[in-house]
Amino acid sequence: MANTKTAKKRIKVIENRTLRNASIKSYLRTFIRKFENGLATATEEENRSALRKAVVIIDKAVSKGILHKNNAAHKKSRLMRAFNKKVG
Repeated sequence: MANTKTAKKRIKVIENRTLRNASIKSYLRTFIRKFENGLATATEEENRSALRKAVVIIDKAVSKGILHKNNAAHKKSRLMRAFNKKVG
């Protein structure tokens, strides 16, 4: 249990950040899943725009401190590889 005023505030801040981070990570995972499912059925242009949007979402997560930059690079690389395998 928090004894000081600062510790109590930190608990609230952490709860808020946890909710925000979970929301953004969920959105990110959902969009990546949609992109991966769309690779099989969508056209090349639809896949290209979905890939662009996924990369933007990943980059925003990095800038907000939700993902580590190396983790984001790994995710983007994996998506690009899948796209190039499908298109190439």
